Amino acid sequence: MKAKPFSILNRAEQIKTVSAQKFDLVIIGGGVTGAGIALDAASRGMKICLIEKNDFASGTSNKSTKLIHGGLRYLKQLEIGLVRESGRERAIVHKLAPHLVIPEKMLLPLVEGGTYGKMMTSIGLKVYDFLASVEGDDRRKMLDKEDTLKKEPLLDAKTILGSGYYSEYRTDDARLTIELLKKASEFGAQILNYCEMDTFIYNTRGQIKSVDCIDHNSGETINITSRNFVSATGPWVDILREKNASKSNKYLHLTKGVHLVFPFEKFPLKQSVYFDVADGRMIFAIPRGHATYVGTTDTDYFGNLERVVTTKTDINYLLDAVNAAFPKINLNEDDIKSNWAGLRPLIHEDKKDPSELSRKDEIFISDSGLISIAGGKLTGYRKMAHRVIDAVIKTMTSIQASKLKESYTEDIALTTNPMSSSKGVRVYQKKLELKLNKIGIQDDYFAWYLTSNYGKQADVILKQMQSFSNENAELRLIRAELWYGIHFEMINSLADFFVRRTGRLYFNISSVSKYKNVVIKDCVLYLNWDEIRIKKEKEVLKTLVKDATHFYDKELNS
Repeated sequence: MKAKPFSILNRAEQIKTVSAQKFDLVIIGGGVTGAGIALDAASRGMKICLIEKNDFASGTSNKSTKLIHGGLRYLKQLEIGLVRESGRERAIVHKLAPHLVIPEKMLLPLVEGGTYGKMMTSIGLKVYDFLASVEGDDRRKMLDKEDTLKKEPLLDAKTILGSGYYSEYRTDDARLTIELLKKASEFGAQILNYCEMDTFIYNTRGQIKSVDCIDHNSGETINITSRNFVSATGPWVDILREKNASKSNKYLHLTKGVHLVFPFEKFPLKQSVYFDVADGRMIFAIPRGHATYVGTTDTDYFGNLERVVTTKTDINYLLDAVNAAFPKINLNEDDIKSNWAGLRPLIHEDKKDPSELSRKDEIFISDSGLISIAGGKLTGYRKMAHRVIDAVIKTMTSIQASKLKESYTEDIALTTNPMSSSKGVRVYQKKLELKLNKIGIQDDYFAWYLTSNYGKQADVILKQMQSFSNENAELRLIRAELWYGIHFEMINSLADFFVRRTGRLYFNISSVSKYKNVVIKDCVLYLNWDEIRIKKEKEVLKTLVKDATHFYDKELNS
């Protein structure tokens, strides 16, 4: 099927058509895994419908460390295949969206008694580069103490022996998910958020023939018919398997990861660092725009799946770790600007600690035809999609399968008018900076922010700014962003805008309260919200802001 000429997600149009069709595949779950499956399947020629009960990327796919990385620590656990696959996938996804998947040099400090000694670090990073086919300037280097402290002066000069210097890739996980879904939509996939799978409907042979879904905007039930059904619901995989009466002796083991965000002036990190913690784990500290974020924890989780929060135990762990590695900054709880907490849907293994559990994905196929995928990591979304579609194809006749194209997602750029390289991204960002200066936005942060979020799609947002007059430039920008998100990215709530489409709740939280009322006003205009909906949206946003700035004594109950 030929792709449409422009990336667009329009909920009103798609909600009208899904119940009148029979699909080849219904995908339940709108995180990065489901999005990757949708693009792979639709680009091969399948007729696809994807449904998500909340917003796209509202679960795990907005709560990662926001790195497309090979997983250096998995090398220590001898998961060679996972490291090889993840490492090579980094380069592919960077090629597909160079504005969104950005090369990030990483410093691995060597300290006395640390996780990695000098020789093991040198060998490990060399093997890491080999498995990931890293070439040129991206290959690892070993730095002495002096050069390490030049790269990052905040490190502890008393304990640093040197460092390894290697390459990873930084991303925005929610933006990556959105671009995958937009691209899948170009290939004809029907994509719906706030559409919850409620009931499996079976035929006389006990096979799933359709699903009843609840449209959370209207409250109406929609029946969607398909030949195949995939659950890519992350932490909710076992809940759907229970509905399908197919949960087996293999089940999910959920672990929680917390990240803290600090204003850059409080934690002026020059260089991304992957550093030791006293308990033998390692965590990241990464500068991003006007902020520096730190993470992650890795603890067993048995609480509320719908509302995962950060506890005082979590923040104390991360604060102790950061202050030990960077003793000059003396961070405390009051310095934390925001936080996020998310879940990893791993496959349970007896007698293993959370950090030791494999990040490999696994597919479960029920007798009734439900294909569930669990485990895995952000970096591997494309390969996970391949494996799921291979399972789907096995259910087809040879004639049906012969009509499908081979997978070619490694060649499908994720945005319209894509950039071709990191150099192209830098050139575009500089041009954008000059344009913004001319209209009154002097902070070069916004050129970086728009480029890394939208790529050249930012041109559409800048053009829309001209429609808003008699307002300051930053206000016109946020209104144009909202307009773009509603018309092209299926924004349906305040949380969609402030959390998943823009990341403002985490990295520019002051803008949430500053612009909340004007965003609500425009949502009334574009989405026809009534007073009841406005009140509901305000309450949801209030809770999200509280969770991003508050630390609880314990986990919330299910």
